[in-house]
Amino acid sequence: MTGVYRFADRNIEIVSIYEKVHRYCEAYRVDAVPDFTVVTTEEDIVMEKGRSAEQNQREGLPVREYPPEYLEELAVYRKIADRMIAYDTLLFHGSAISVDGEAYIFTAKSGTGKSTHARLWREYFKDRAIMVNDDKPLIRVTNRESIVYGTPYNGKHRLGNNISVPIRAICILDRDSENHIEPISKEEAFTVLLQQTHIPNDRSSVIRCMMLLKQLINSVKLYHLGCNMEPEAASVSYFGMQN
Repeated sequence: MTGVYRFADRNIEIVSIYEKVHRYCEAYRVDAVPDFTVVTTEEDIVMEKGRSAEQNQREGLPVREYPPEYLEELAVYRKIADRMIAYDTLLFHGSAISVDGEAYIFTAKSGTGKSTHARLWREYFKDRAIMVNDDKPLIRVTNRESIVYGTPYNGKHRLGNNISVPIRAICILDRDSENHIEPISKEEAFTVLLQQTHIPNDRSSVIRCMMLLKQLINSVKLYHLGCNMEPEAASVSYFGMQN
């Protein structure tokens, strides 16, 4: 099964075994000549099954049996992310929200509360806030700025939009009893952001990925937020990132 979809200003042809991935990406379908093609195989699905089992074990979760259609969705996005490095675009694990035309990305270890904090922003800013992607956005790095893009891979609640927004800041979350936010150095941010960035397997792409990540860090403001997930956390984090 075949379809062409536009992610982060690139037209991507997806050739799949199952139809579900095309339904999943339907809002991004275009009638255009593809910039590149990704093809999935049964071997890709088996590999994703192994990766999912390993991740659940690392996080102390029970090993689950995922349907092959779901595993193919993961394989497709992994292949897309590998190819997008050549177009100066990174796959990043975080919750991206736009307020007044500028994007703020919250990132942390799974279960810390990225999506919860983004929800607090939506409740606080109401119509001024638009979700870009609640889980795995794409970020294109340019010489002037970095831009975050919505994709269909936007979390279990499917929160996101097919839009692109320049990034103002990236904020690393931790739970705390009181809300506080501070700027952090590029060196402090690099290790955490590296852990949240998709890293391809081949050496040349790894080197390019590292260069793009450093360029991203140079192009946005960087913060650490300790938050208790009360409504006040939204105003503390937003106004703290306006300085």
